[in-house]
Amino acid sequence: MELKEIARELQGKAANAALRMPIAWVNLLAGSPITVDGRTLDTRTQWFLQLLARSGQQPLHRLGVQQARSEFDMFQTMMSGRPSPVGEIVDRTITGPAGRLRVRIYRPSGSVARLLPTILYLHGGGWVIGSLEAYDLPCRFFCARTGCAVVAVDYRLAPEHKFPAGLEDAVAAFRWLASEAVPLGMDPDRIVVAGDSAGGTLATVVAQTVRSETRTPCLQWLIYPATDLAADMPSHASCGEGFLLTREDMEWMRSLYLNDPSEIADPRVSPLRSPDLAGLPPAMIFTAGLDPLRDEGQAYAEKLTAAGVKVFHREFDSLIHGFVGMRGALQAAARAMDDMVAGLRHELAGLGR
Repeated sequence: MELKEIARELQGKAANAALRMPIAWVNLLAGSPITVDGRTLDTRTQWFLQLLARSGQQPLHRLGVQQARSEFDMFQTMMSGRPSPVGEIVDRTITGPAGRLRVRIYRPSGSVARLLPTILYLHGGGWVIGSLEAYDLPCRFFCARTGCAVVAVDYRLAPEHKFPAGLEDAVAAFRWLASEAVPLGMDPDRIVVAGDSAGGTLATVVAQTVRSETRTPCLQWLIYPATDLAADMPSHASCGEGFLLTREDMEWMRSLYLNDPSEIADPRVSPLRSPDLAGLPPAMIFTAGLDPLRDEGQAYAEKLTAAGVKVFHREFDSLIHGFVGMRGALQAAARAMDDMVAGLRHELAGLGR
């Protein structure tokens, strides 16, 4: 076995140990609690971050694009837990703005509904990393636990495809799904546009882009979205180092994504800067307390509310950015995933009341 494979095996065992070790031991190993902005980091997460630091894992911005993608995919698979049972998974391609666009369709087991509610899921990764493979386990979980079909989109990534390529793919995927939903056994009136991190950004802009069209999302499901790429809110300073996602990583990904820094002001890049948020579908926004993106997610929730949009915002105050991919290793992340899914099911059940 190569050294790199051995290291990955050890990292996997460490992640499993973080999940299974008695909390009394973790409290001793993790040391004094870390509190920032009145939020105290989950103890298991604190210990996991210490393990990651001791492993010598390099930050993303030092790896280069291809290695960062490979490491991220491996990390997600290692941390996301066991596969949730679903009824069917199908890979297919659709017509995209620049050729064929790959999507992966998940269907729940045992559903008797003629037309399923559907989640159009846009993965995170700073518009540079992330893939259908990296998010396969979270998408299986969302499908199994919500009873929704899930359509995950393999949108184009930077630096090969800079802004607005990924956004154009996301909009095209929504329009395709809205038009083809019924033949696919999906309900065109119950399409949730969803995503985490950069995918959450894309989801917000998809909702803004199609709001005047015949078919629009019934709901936005935004998980720690980036809503202002200026990255100058207080949480960027207080949580920008030591909590997995760093300011240097974000600056690196932003530089690869944008053609020019002036594009930060474009509402399609920074949806918080949109002059008009009226008429958008209801939004469920989930943020993490020890996350550089925390404040901009909250600000977007507040601006939507001020525009008359129904908003449910919850902060998981002890968690870090990226917890969607940590369900298998961190119990607090698993609880957050359960709570988010319960919230989505509640909102879908209430549609049309």
